[in-house]
Amino acid sequence: MASAPQLGAAAARAAPPADELTASIGGTPMVELRRLAPNPAIRLFAKLEWANPTGSVKDRVAQAMIGDALASGTLRPGQTILEPSSGNTGISLALIGARLGHPVRIVMPDNTTPERTQLLRAFGAEIVSSPGAEGSNGAIRLAAELAEADPGLFMPFQYGNEANPRVHEQATGPEILAQVPDLDVFVAGLGTGGTLTGVGRCLKRERPGARVVAAEPLPGELVSGLRSLEEGFVPPVLDASVLDDRYLVSNRDALVGVRRLMREEGLFAGLSSGAVLAVALRVAAEMERGTIVMLLADGGWKYLSTDLWTRDLDEVSDELEGSVLW
Repeated sequence: MASAPQLGAAAARAAPPADELTASIGGTPMVELRRLAPNPAIRLFAKLEWANPTGSVKDRVAQAMIGDALASGTLRPGQTILEPSSGNTGISLALIGARLGHPVRIVMPDNTTPERTQLLRAFGAEIVSSPGAEGSNGAIRLAAELAEADPGLFMPFQYGNEANPRVHEQATGPEILAQVPDLDVFVAGLGTGGTLTGVGRCLKRERPGARVVAAEPLPGELVSGLRSLEEGFVPPVLDASVLDDRYLVSNRDALVGVRRLMREEGLFAGLSSGAVLAVALRVAAEMERGTIVMLLADGGWKYLSTDLWTRDLDEVSDELEGSVLW
């Protein structure tokens, strides 16, 4: 079984400088998690999407959506960009909007972590708060109302924009295969569905037999970034036919997973990454041998105020009930 290439310090020094900040989006590292792998016959890899400029996989999506809109003329010079987001897509759009001269207005649940609010404001974005109890579905509803009331706004709408899965099919998926060509299973969080759909399409075409597995929150968990399909909104970009399995995961599973990533592998990951690890380990327990690749969507910096890593697990689980974290 071939080893995946590692992007070390020498490779980083040799990389040419990007002409533009946005040119550095993508090309993220892949690392093997030998301590978390359940046995030597199972190889576990993580794609570190926090290496993107604003620290999440959503930089890929924001760049693709805005690029499409500019090329088609749908986005006019100076037009305000409106988008519902739990934080990461909004921050990515705020960066790109600031560089291109577009005001950005983000509709976001009012119980997201303060780091996300601070980052959005630092990039100059306007924040419109939606009821936290309604999660990301509430943000989507409010953004749709605002867009209908003001036709002068441009809403890329990551949940229904085909540029979302396309960038993962054309870029993220091929990157993963170049780094781990013998993968057997791909695991990612179920949010907009863009990552799973796009990477899944690439894998089904280029690596027949590879399984595509979604980490999906339990129904009723007030989470953001990931979503339960049982709660009434199925993102239009999600192509469920590429999914081989959907595993349900709780907030507590995600907390345990994010702590294990930090303490056993030194990976400072966001909470959804803990959920993805929990599912990857369940899949590994069902395999005798093989190679699993997990996509870790963002880093832990946007969650520091919650102190997920050091406080009593039960205390954190109880206190964060109803907070938008994923």
